[in-house]
Amino acid sequence: MRVAVFGVGGVGGYFGGRLAEAGHDVFLIARGAHRQAIETSGLRIESPKGDVVVHPASVTDAPATVGPVELVIVGVKAGQLDEAATAMRPLVGPETTVLPLLNGVEAPARLAAVLDPERVLGGFCRVLAEIAAPGLIRHSGLEPTIVLGEMDNRRSDRVERIRDALVAAGIATEIRDDVQVAMWEKFMLIATWSGIGAATRASIGVWRSLPGTRAMAEAGLREVVAVAQARGVPLAHERVESTLSAWDGAPAAGTASMQRDMMEGRPSELDAQSGAVVRLGADVGVPTPVHGFLYHTLLPQEKAARGET
Repeated sequence: MRVAVFGVGGVGGYFGGRLAEAGHDVFLIARGAHRQAIETSGLRIESPKGDVVVHPASVTDAPATVGPVELVIVGVKAGQLDEAATAMRPLVGPETTVLPLLNGVEAPARLAAVLDPERVLGGFCRVLAEIAAPGLIRHSGLEPTIVLGEMDNRRSDRVERIRDALVAAGIATEIRDDVQVAMWEKFMLIATWSGIGAATRASIGVWRSLPGTRAMAEAGLREVVAVAQARGVPLAHERVESTLSAWDGAPAAGTASMQRDMMEGRPSELDAQSGAVVRLGADVGVPTPVHGFLYHTLLPQEKAARGET
């Protein structure tokens, strides 16, 4: 399969590297020192599932030099998505499928606003991975998993072909009957964890054990369920309890990537997480006081990180 990975961070680098290792024709769209290191020494992955070096690796910062591919894996941060959608147009032809693996629930619609909507799937991933150094992806936890499906929930040959290619590359892959419900299930977990973690500057083991912050987190989960249901997504109320249980099983030292970005003064996905809960809730008249508090409390730090204050 001819594959382009747009955004070769922890997510794109890990999954793109595994597909390249399996023999697929993978083109990495990267920039700066990361691109230069991959070009010189290859893409390196350190992982409990086995290390790999893809060398030589096809890497470029000019998508037009690649041309149309069968699959585009989108691994950029949410704040980069609109720019990326425009830049990836040369990669997208009449037989291309675009698979976003971003946090949040808005990526498919944002991609479809720029590209042919028929090209875009719903999807997300589970993996703890990061750029440890230019050219080096370090996978530190979770079973690397991709969840995908057609946005209208029909079964399709293309989704099954992509699933088969991913599984053959050693990547756990799920086709969900309702991919939007699956996306919202992850969204409620990560947006609420990120917001509480960033506001408290505490690991999950701390804030889940304190009655006040635990109650805030539970209320934040209930807000996301209410917003989803008002928008026609049948997200079950029972997901609140199962998400709390998932948090209780997480390593006590765990932190969310948005939280780490904010604590280190980097631009984060605040707008795509708590900001999206507030925005999407306002569109359907659902109040979101917990996520509103988190978003507006954290917004000054976000603006400072983006040089907007």
